[in-house]
Amino acid sequence: MIERYTLPEIGRIWTDEFKLDSWLKVELLACEARAKMGEIPQSDLEEIKSKAKFDLKRVLEIEETTKHDVIAFLTNIAENVGAASRHIHYGMTSSDVLDTSLAYQLKCSGEILLKDLKALKEALKKRAIEHKLTICVGRSHGIHAEAYSMGLKFANWFEEAKRNIERLEHSVKSVSCGKISGAVGTFEHLSPKVEEYVCEQLGLTQESVATQVVQRDRHAHFLSTLAIIGSSLEKIATEIRHLQRTEVLEAEEYFSSGQKGSSAMPHKRNPIVSERITGLARLLRSNSIAALENVALWHERDISHSSVERVIIPDSCIALDYILSLTTTLVDKLIIYPENMLKNLNLTRGLIFSQSVLLRLTEKGMSREDAYAFVQKSAMEVWADNNKNLKQELLSSNDVRKYLSRNEIDELFNSEKLLKNLDYIFARSVEL
Repeated sequence: MIERYTLPEIGRIWTDEFKLDSWLKVELLACEARAKMGEIPQSDLEEIKSKAKFDLKRVLEIEETTKHDVIAFLTNIAENVGAASRHIHYGMTSSDVLDTSLAYQLKCSGEILLKDLKALKEALKKRAIEHKLTICVGRSHGIHAEAYSMGLKFANWFEEAKRNIERLEHSVKSVSCGKISGAVGTFEHLSPKVEEYVCEQLGLTQESVATQVVQRDRHAHFLSTLAIIGSSLEKIATEIRHLQRTEVLEAEEYFSSGQKGSSAMPHKRNPIVSERITGLARLLRSNSIAALENVALWHERDISHSSVERVIIPDSCIALDYILSLTTTLVDKLIIYPENMLKNLNLTRGLIFSQSVLLRLTEKGMSREDAYAFVQKSAMEVWADNNKNLKQELLSSNDVRKYLSRNEIDELFNSEKLLKNLDYIFARSVEL
């Protein structure tokens, strides 16, 4: 069993050093497997394991001539190992090394991203419970709708984080797949036991039916999942950007001591973290499209995917790790303004209770069509005149007073009653 890496910072996983070290792991494990089957003398295996080293600078120097990275790597290894190097890479093709080590890198990255996501989930849960009873206005189409709870916003994002964890776990499992089956995946020159051993030691599954490569739908699935997660983070960031607008100001990014918002306007406190998250989410989505384009390769393989993956896979993993960290800190330190929420809730002077009035009138015997027409007429008058409010319009209406008493009307304009089922919602989500 190979010595397991302690999970590093995600950037190091995508360095050339880590990549070539992973290549070496694959090659050494393949030699170990063949030695166990009696195909390599134990003395040669020990020599290979003791001498097999690479020098990145030397590999790049050789590649200037070979124009082939794996051959340059193997040449450098052979320079260090000597005669026993004839056993290295036996019966293998470059993609056996490249795709299996890539799967290992993706598995390591996926574990870090899962840890990040779980931290975000817990931050969202904490804020949801904290602001369960913080009343704000719910908006549809950007327009005031009915009373809402700030805790429900966090709970909504919490549920999405849970789904994203499930998606990522599934896609990491799918992409953690290696192959050591030779030039076109037929094991013509190498026993399947070698693949079994290498993949088991690296914690990978095996590609059941391979060509020269691990099939790229796996990588497209993984990068599409990263894009979905990025879109969820953008959803949070977009909401915070709207809530931080000067005329709304129901929530605000933490603004540290000494922080500056504008080179020209000293008063500015801008939602720069949310905007950064939004921008990088676009990058994740565009990379997922390139991954989808990589699925269709010619026959048993071409290398049109290779150059693309060298950019999109490291960039997507590193970018998501970064914006997950940003989002968790953003949520943890988000400043909430309950007083402004109440002020905004009352901004439309009772219009958010229009559905409550409509339904109570129908309960009292008025037809829905007549009730809707009457409530809408009263609401439009309130929209048109800042001195009017819906409750007074109803109290002064003889038509409404035929159906509803003053106490009944007063009871309808109670924002807390609109949230009477909060406990039910929380009980099946964050408080499970």
